[in-house]
Amino acid sequence: MKKNKTGLLTMCLKAGRMTLGMDLAKDMCRNGEAFGVFVASDLSEKSLKEIKYYCGRYETPLYSVGMTMDELGTALGKRSGIIAVSDKGFAKSCAEGLDRIETDRMEDQINGSNN
Repeated sequence: MKKNKTGLLTMCLKAGRMTLGMDLAKDMCRNGEAFGVFVASDLSEKSLKEIKYYCGRYETPLYSVGMTMDELGTALGKRSGIIAVSDKGFAKSCAEGLDRIETDRMEDQINGSNN
């Protein structure tokens, strides 16, 4: 399965339908451009909590890609723990067979009420 996902992710990157990193993924979620966000298995708890918040707030599906940041770095040419996909077809294909990570909508409501 890893090889299949690596191929899909590489095609998505070459097609220019993917961004790497927390800040770009958050921007894509905020702008409604992300059809799926994928995280590495060794992403820090702090980063996971932050991206879960953004995905929940902007109703973007979040998945564990099942690869480490080093494995993603080898496949994509840049080490990253967060990938946002801006193409519906690529996002759907990449998400097949992966575990979806639940986002906390209650956290969004709590944080939103303080602003």
